[in-house]
Amino acid sequence: MDVQSISDLSDRRRRALFERDSGIGEIREDVAEIVETVHHDGDDALREFSRRFDDVEIEDFDVTEQAVAAYESIDDEVREAIETAAANIRAFHERQVPEDWSVEPSEGRELGRKYYPLDSAGVYAPGGTAAYPSSVLMGVVPAKVAGVEHVAVATPPAEEINPVTMAAMHAAGADAVYQIGGAQAIAALAYGTESVDPVDVIVGPGNRWVTAAKAEVRGDVRIDMLAGPSEVLTLTDASADPEIVAAEVIAQAEHDPNAGVVAVTPDADHAQAVADEIDRQTPAREREDIVREALDNDASGVFLADSMDEAVAFSEDYAPEHIFVHAESERDLLDRITNYGSAFVGEFTPVAAGDYASGTNHVLPTGGSAKIASGLSVDDFIRPATYQQLSEEGLGTLRETITTLANAEGLEAHAQSVETRFDD
Repeated sequence: MDVQSISDLSDRRRRALFERDSGIGEIREDVAEIVETVHHDGDDALREFSRRFDDVEIEDFDVTEQAVAAYESIDDEVREAIETAAANIRAFHERQVPEDWSVEPSEGRELGRKYYPLDSAGVYAPGGTAAYPSSVLMGVVPAKVAGVEHVAVATPPAEEINPVTMAAMHAAGADAVYQIGGAQAIAALAYGTESVDPVDVIVGPGNRWVTAAKAEVRGDVRIDMLAGPSEVLTLTDASADPEIVAAEVIAQAEHDPNAGVVAVTPDADHAQAVADEIDRQTPAREREDIVREALDNDASGVFLADSMDEAVAFSEDYAPEHIFVHAESERDLLDRITNYGSAFVGEFTPVAAGDYASGTNHVLPTGGSAKIASGLSVDDFIRPATYQQLSEEGLGTLRETITTLANAEGLEAHAQSVETRFDD
């Protein structure tokens, strides 16, 4: 793998690196048609799309009992791993639950904020080239921690849905499991069908058809984000082990041919060592073909910075989903970085820890949206609302301010709604 100097990057290459998107534009019309058809034709549309896209005939979409059976049938070691990961995820997200608060009454005014869980949530669990029980845990557990009463999971149908993924649904506390995939699953969760109850929020990663469908239904339901292919940026110096850095790059590259995997360092020898390690390790990976495609795309590469300041600036522009920081002063370095979905600091903190079991959520912003967005959390399943209570004295202290502003806006009835409380 070649090393490129940041200062030598062409405008075209910079656009590829810093203007990444989820790739949904070219399929939006097709997805809109799928969503509209499911909205109007319900289960009939779901069965037709399952035949067309998944090559399966489905009688019953509800496979909740299969998830229970899968939990009981999988290996004890796998079940224990699921439960350990779920417990860690639950513990981390429990710290995110906000508490109602109010300002101590002052001058006859009490103001506050209350938090209410949404009634229902839908979690999409990807299928395709790999099984993702971890994504099930990342979606269902925070919803349950938030207090959502009904959590449904949709996952692509198959002759046999991966039993570990199904077991994770039960372990996480899913109330319903549906064998529906793709854009049609998002439409079913958003609008409901004869077999599927509609939900208030839809979360979870998926391919670009799933992402495009989430964009289509946004506004009718809440969504978490429009996530694109997986990303990692490693920010390291000569003190880091090139073997470890290369392993981090390859680990994210195996997700998707369109994954963005970037290594940045101000040390030329280290940059070359990382590139050589990537070349050495790649042939040994089971998903070598996918890794190579990801390494070859224009959003990936090994880049040499003139200084650590330039490396940090590059990272801030890239705004990666995951950032792996390993350097002599890595905590100080982390304090200089703000644009990332989740940070992994130090030699013994692989991104895989957050992907599976440390407790943080792995559903994270991609495509540079980490500059303005954050990862999935309890907040996605909660609706805050404010309240206030004023005494006669409290309203009296605000009387002139309210009526003056109301009259200035030409809303005389607003002013009168205050004055009428003081009429004799």
